[in-house]
Amino acid sequence: MNSSATGKIGVTSGGIAKIPFIDVFLGAEACRASQRSTKDDLVAIAGWGTKPSGQRAAELAARLDIPAIFLEDGFLRSYFAGKNHPPLSIVRDSEGIYYDSRRPSALESLLNSQTDVLAGLEADVERARGLILEHRLSKYNHAPGLDEKALRPGDVRRVLVIDQTAGDNSVAMGGATADTFEAMLAAARSENPDATVYVKTHPEVTSGQKRGYLSHIQNDERTVLLRDAINPLSLIEKMDRVYAVTSTMGFEALLAGKPVSVFGLPWYSGWGSTDDRQPCARRTRRRTIDELFAAAYFHYTTYLNPVSRTRGTIFDVIDWLVLQKRMAARFSGRMICLGLRRWKAATLRPLLSMHPERVHFVADVAAAQASEPRAGDCLVVWGRDLPPGLEALATATGAKILHMEDGFIRSVGLGSDFIKPSSIVLDSRGIYFDPGRPSDLECILNIAAFAPEELALAARLRAMIVDNGITKYNVGAADTPDWGRGTRQVVLVPGQVEDDASIRYGCPGIRTNADLLAAARAAHPDAFIVYKPHPDVASGNRAGHIPPSQLAAYADHVETERSVIGCIEACDVVHTMTSLTGYDALLRDKRVVVYGVPFYAGWGLTDDIAGADAFSRRGRKLTLDELVAGTLLKYPLYWDWDLKTYASCEATLHRIMETRPNLDTRRGKVAEYLVRKLRKFRLVTASWMGR
Repeated sequence: MNSSATGKIGVTSGGIAKIPFIDVFLGAEACRASQRSTKDDLVAIAGWGTKPSGQRAAELAARLDIPAIFLEDGFLRSYFAGKNHPPLSIVRDSEGIYYDSRRPSALESLLNSQTDVLAGLEADVERARGLILEHRLSKYNHAPGLDEKALRPGDVRRVLVIDQTAGDNSVAMGGATADTFEAMLAAARSENPDATVYVKTHPEVTSGQKRGYLSHIQNDERTVLLRDAINPLSLIEKMDRVYAVTSTMGFEALLAGKPVSVFGLPWYSGWGSTDDRQPCARRTRRRTIDELFAAAYFHYTTYLNPVSRTRGTIFDVIDWLVLQKRMAARFSGRMICLGLRRWKAATLRPLLSMHPERVHFVADVAAAQASEPRAGDCLVVWGRDLPPGLEALATATGAKILHMEDGFIRSVGLGSDFIKPSSIVLDSRGIYFDPGRPSDLECILNIAAFAPEELALAARLRAMIVDNGITKYNVGAADTPDWGRGTRQVVLVPGQVEDDASIRYGCPGIRTNADLLAAARAAHPDAFIVYKPHPDVASGNRAGHIPPSQLAAYADHVETERSVIGCIEACDVVHTMTSLTGYDALLRDKRVVVYGVPFYAGWGLTDDIAGADAFSRRGRKLTLDELVAGTLLKYPLYWDWDLKTYASCEATLHRIMETRPNLDTRRGKVAEYLVRKLRKFRLVTASWMGR
């Protein structure tokens, strides 16, 4: 069912109502349905498959004489399983559900029909199938690849027998029982006398949560029981033949080109592409594997575009899952984080690893040593400075040191106000604001090859940033002031936190806001100079205040209300020490005069007062799009707090655009102060309570 309803759709369980973006999946506004609902209120009732909510949906829809919709997770669902990890795809069925062979489903009806399910999709089907196989994508994607040590080296042939969890709905509704699994195993052994039979149990059996039909099998000279979680396709690749009852792994084996014998009645059997041991009289057509794939993964499944949060395609979900796998593989060991306050640890934990059990917070180097770090683990510190003894610990154990900092597009609101970050950087060489030594970012900008598609994306993101006034914190009124630009040169001087690390380590000369303002006045004696204090300084959180007498001597105007982007738009030139405002100004094609050594200087895009010696390692001239590609695409990592997954830069920009209008800028200063304090209290309390 892919048609969109125009009215509300009632859902029969609170769990369905809480699925993020359920309205997008349904194509209509979702609301809770009850026995008091009327036909005038709703256009359909939705429940979950054959669960009680699905049964309630069928009964209520029949009483109201409106359609029932049966929902189930899609075939490419998410990185992790479970209700705490929202689905990226859902199937919607108006007849039954695909795993219930006792009655037709919309998928079965489509495959039985005369519809050319490949019409207009041939290239997309080939591409999607190739990407799934290349990246080994499945319904869930957190399992590691096959450790080939689990395979016997002397195998002549290998046969895979797929076990399932006892009580799985798809087994009983797929015409199978416990005896079916015993018959399947016996057939695999007798039909492949020269092969080693590998029996794959379900991961929930390994964890002890459930039992399997074949988990009692013992290893012998011809049989190997595989209990650990394994990426399905990485296992299938090593097999010569596959036996299944109703598991969708059987279809994934078909996609991989393996012969599949089926002992139950899953949705993909009975169409001529499998060796079927149980007939289904309703299934009368012959369908190729590509046709089965097109029907199930293209026509039958609804996808979320995780970037735009609108209806998406299979390729949107594939791209997102590939991103998760890439980020999960980036640091495969433990993340041992030193010296972070409890509230900060609570907000950073999910960003540090897709596997939260790998993230450990310790007080100091002694505690880090007690955790016995080893090669593959990372020792993570905030900022530039390393506590004494950490380098020696890394050298002795083979662990890697990572420097962590906020990303360049962080949040709507200040970090000092405990707003959770949407991006961070993890740097294995140094950190971007310390020019005293190389950083990963500097190495990227010095040597990385930027593909044409990356530069095109960088240009598109830069336009998105400029058109929507996006910056690091996204606070302040967005309007552009009229400071007489055109009749008088307008110079913007952004203030900074004077004890900030970027000042301490990145300013060989001018190091205070007062001196910066004086230098700007000296360079532009007749200009209209605007001084904009740093938000953390203006809010009273950090140091950097300029006395009123000095402000009056050098600045024509002090701007505390408008956003930095509005100020940039209204100026001709920016003078800065190391402020990210200089980077924001570059994105908007403004002239930028730099007194320090920030990450964006020394590449031929800024006027660098510090001189060539300060930039001796930066020997490459960059285009603006190359700078953007390095700083926003290759260096940071991004996090989606709703989907609980890593995100792309583009998705993060969308979230900033969606969230910013909710920032109430109309509150008075006292009320805003109280709101900040309440937010801090809640976060600190939650972190201490372990929530």
